[in-house]
Amino acid sequence: MADEKLTETDALEQLSSIHDPEIGRSFGDLNMLKSLSVSADGQVDVQVELPTPAYPKRERIAEALQAAIADRWPSATLNVEFTADVKGKNVGGAIGLQVRNVIAVGSGKGGVGKSTVASSLAYGLKEHGASVGLMDADVYGPSIPHMFGVTTERPAAVERTNEKGEPYQRIEPIVADGLKIISMGFFVEPEKAVIWRGPMLHRAITQFLKETEWGPLDYLIIDMPPGTGDVSLSLSQSVGLAGAVIVCTPQQVALLDAVKAISMFQQVNIPVLGIVENMTGDVFGRGGAKQKAQDMGVPFLGEVPIEADIRVKTDSGDIAALFAEDSPARGPLMNVCEQTAMQIARTLLETPSMPTLEVL
Repeated sequence: MADEKLTETDALEQLSSIHDPEIGRSFGDLNMLKSLSVSADGQVDVQVELPTPAYPKRERIAEALQAAIADRWPSATLNVEFTADVKGKNVGGAIGLQVRNVIAVGSGKGGVGKSTVASSLAYGLKEHGASVGLMDADVYGPSIPHMFGVTTERPAAVERTNEKGEPYQRIEPIVADGLKIISMGFFVEPEKAVIWRGPMLHRAITQFLKETEWGPLDYLIIDMPPGTGDVSLSLSQSVGLAGAVIVCTPQQVALLDAVKAISMFQQVNIPVLGIVENMTGDVFGRGGAKQKAQDMGVPFLGEVPIEADIRVKTDSGDIAALFAEDSPARGPLMNVCEQTAMQIARTLLETPSMPTLEVL
């Protein structure tokens, strides 16, 4: 029996009804199918636009679409091309930011690896192909420059001209491994303590956001100070955040503080994207953060093992090595990046959009 006649219209109808495996809504509702054509020999070429380049296991999409075509046209073939357009709130225009998503990484207490997770989140999203900046807002203990091996670098001041022709100065961020980085660690000596009250903290955070030459970014990751305090309030007042990632270790004593951090972000109207369990393993146990996330109705973004290589590479300023193909840390860290990016995408895609697919 011959195949049913294959047309662009029928192929579009068939594929649009398939549900995205991550978001759970149809490709038609999500406006993810951007173009479709059918050749004379029965090949269907379709372009799928992902909401983030960090979309996990995208081959599942190709498999689902192929199965849908084969169900009605067994002799047809399917070619899928993937592109990505990062979804975001495009916040910060009022203060000169061109950033689609600002993500705060916080913790209820120090010593849980918050800066390591923030740095890894930034680097992993960059590895996926996104444009990323990393802002070290932990002004009392800035560790980001050390993790990227740029402790001796100093940001330069660059002069720009506004629409009226008036000159003004901006801070040029340090670029390390393709990431734009700003940190208080670039402006103070390593052994010198920063002793500031709330208003000075607010001014520093505002300067880092407003006066740094970030340029267009898909994601700006902000490494927050540990605990609850003025910086979170300053951020909530300065720019709309895509959300906050909470880092904690599995044991109960750390989870108690993580709950406070979640409450703090919620009180200042910053959405909680989820919890990351860091240092999972024999020393601190396993699964505590995942259970707490479930109890609180908060997404769980993954676990990072208590792996010696993570300490060694961050201590030596070689965080890029954690993402090498043979690194045992690569898989867990990339999973956290993917889950965080997809959580933002899910939030933004809750409202169905009108399709703009091009049928060729």
